[in-house]
Amino acid sequence: MNGESGWGISIVAMVALLIAVVSVALVNWAARCLGKQWSLGARLVEGHELIEDGPYRFVRNPIYTGMFGMLVATGLIAMRWERLAVAVIMFAAGTYVRIRMEEHLLRAAFGVRFEEYARRVWAVIPGIY
Repeated sequence: MNGESGWGISIVAMVALLIAVVSVALVNWAARCLGKQWSLGARLVEGHELIEDGPYRFVRNPIYTGMFGMLVATGLIAMRWERLAVAVIMFAAGTYVRIRMEEHLLRAAFGVRFEEYARRVWAVIPGIY
């Protein structure tokens, strides 16, 4: 952000703060909706349910959406634009692989119901993916 005016830096900081707050709230909301089904590893638990309410009405993977927002917010404040672009590409690639693994499990468990949900709701970012 070298050479930017104080106002430009303040606006970027305010946007980054807003993105960060919304992202953390989204992750928290999504984790609460998952309850005991949330885990670090891709797995299904006994009695696993397909969650389609809360933030899952808007995206199938709101925790990844929130993590992406946190990455962008951090990048706006702490990184050079080139480094943020590289970080976004790496995050997107890793998240794509992870989502494919998780959705494979969900398709096996919920079949047509999951397919209908996947057709209706974007994976991570509405209108993009």
